Amino acid sequence: MDNLTSVGVIGLGQMGRPIARHLRAAGFEVSACDVNAQAAATVAGFGAAILPTPAAVARASELVIVLTAFEHQVEQVLFGADGITTAARPGLIVAIGATIAPTAMRDIADRLAAFGITALDMPICRGERAAEAGKLLVIGGGARAAFDRCRPAFATFADEVSHLGEAGCGQVGKMVNNLILWACISANHEGLMLGEKLGVDREAMREMLLSSSGQNWALQSRVADLAMPWAEKDMMIVLKEADDARMSLPLCGTLKEVIKGIKLARGDF
Repeated sequence: MDNLTSVGVIGLGQMGRPIARHLRAAGFEVSACDVNAQAAATVAGFGAAILPTPAAVARASELVIVLTAFEHQVEQVLFGADGITTAARPGLIVAIGATIAPTAMRDIADRLAAFGITALDMPICRGERAAEAGKLLVIGGGARAAFDRCRPAFATFADEVSHLGEAGCGQVGKMVNNLILWACISANHEGLMLGEKLGVDREAMREMLLSSSGQNWALQSRVADLAMPWAEKDMMIVLKEADDARMSLPLCGTLKEVIKGIKLARGDF
């Protein structure tokens, strides 16, 4: 199968902007679009072609990566007026980098297949600093041959690329990751708060924990110091999928409220 040479990026925020930069630095032809003119102008400075619509990006690309924030935005990019499906052609690959529900991803894959488009899910982990450094983790799902064809593009911005199975499995992986991540953030918050209340310096406690059995990525990276706009959305995805699977995940419901409390205390809304 021929190597990919042209990649589209739709959504040029904190993930899309550095991803477009890494792709261009590696020699890929990059087409991009975003409703934010300033974000588009920044990416144009990397040498990307800024196009007016998702359809135009699809016409110029062999692979299109969708990096919008919410599921309804993914729907609009794919199926709306001037969406990707209005420019559908056999062989086009669309990778959904947004974090959405696994059931929604499977539905999207079926609907795109009717247009001759191959859908992959490729949600990403590790946050903004990893995106800037090109050290993201891609969690993939979808047809193995199509996914493998895209690996050279993914490798420009991710130092680990994992394929977990059919379409939707990547979103399952991201969902489970996020559940565990928010559990760690909540435990770190309560533990450090308890230590401080009982007279131990917060930073001294953190340094000790990093060398202990309680160490975790959230503590090491200080990710909880950043804004957490997606936390409740992540937990709502987990709870809805668990309900549909007739599973009880009581910790997840508690985490949603703990994270909400942390955000309220910080004024992070």
